[in-house]
Amino acid sequence: MTRPEADKLYAHDGRSNWERLQAGDWYQADEEILQRAFAAQRMAAEYSALVQQGQYDDAAARLPQLIGNLGEDVAIRAPLMVDYGAHMSIGDRTFINTGLVALDVAPITIGADCQLGPNVQLLTPIHPLEPGPRRDKWESAQPITIQDNVWLGGGVTVCPGVNIGENSVIGAGAVVTQDIPANVVVVGNPARVVKQLA
Repeated sequence: MTRPEADKLYAHDGRSNWERLQAGDWYQADEEILQRAFAAQRMAAEYSALVQQGQYDDAAARLPQLIGNLGEDVAIRAPLMVDYGAHMSIGDRTFINTGLVALDVAPITIGADCQLGPNVQLLTPIHPLEPGPRRDKWESAQPITIQDNVWLGGGVTVCPGVNIGENSVIGAGAVVTQDIPANVVVVGNPARVVKQLA
């Protein structure tokens, strides 16, 4: 990329950084963005503390305030870490084990009847490859979609822009860098299909 192309790509255009973030464009984290993130992270910490103290009803009442679209009978074990929470959608009957890190700068959609093992990371943020814009703290994000009835094993990392097809199983510790079709078993780093499911 030439310098003029980079300058145009990362130039301010009159929108706020929050508006740029929501549009999926390059932005720089400013005070508004940081305050939104800090508020969500405080709420996630409060949720986790309530769970750990055995105050399950109070914790359950906090989740709809934190998660943008929360289905019925969703279970999320503490601790939970989000960037905003508001950019997440979790389908009915999904179970999320302890230690989820969901960096929902772009939307994260988790379907119904999914199972996420401990210490799963769903990472939507991206940073420039060019050293200058990266030094200037430009960033963006790409959405993650996990379709219905997917099982992510413990320690799975899902990278920005990935779509995982329904019924697929992602083995523990896999790093998912590209789209995964439906009805397969995937393992490894980078993740690769090793089995077709009926």
